[in-house]
Amino acid sequence: QVQLVESGGGLVQPGGSLTLSCTGSGFLFSTEAMGWYRQALGKQRELVAVIPRVGATNYADSVKGRFTMSRDNAKNTVNLQMNSLKPEDTAVYYCNARSGMNVRFPWGQGTQVTVSS
Repeated sequence: QVQLVESGGGLVQPGGSLTLSCTGSGFLFSTEAMGWYRQALGKQRELVAVIPRVGATNYADSVKGRFTMSRDNAKNTVNLQMNSLKPEDTAVYYCNARSGMNVRFPWGQGTQVTVSS
């Protein structure tokens, strides 16, 4: 069955950095566009970044210039390098395969990112 496992979250001070990882299994990873999403407490889940099978990565305006998404198809992994973190980046971060405007698979457990002094 499909599994998405996110890791790398934690507590970081404003201005700090974190790198998140997501490993997928049970599907042909290299053929999927992959997205990072986040959900802050009391808010809807939102798209942060999308990396296609080939081509340029797209970012939400709120993270553009601070976050970098990459993929390693040999390891079935996508990463999210997050720099210059702000308190408003605090959320649970998830990854999923993206099909049009939808996600393809059940959500994983996510990884908590807390930006606070």
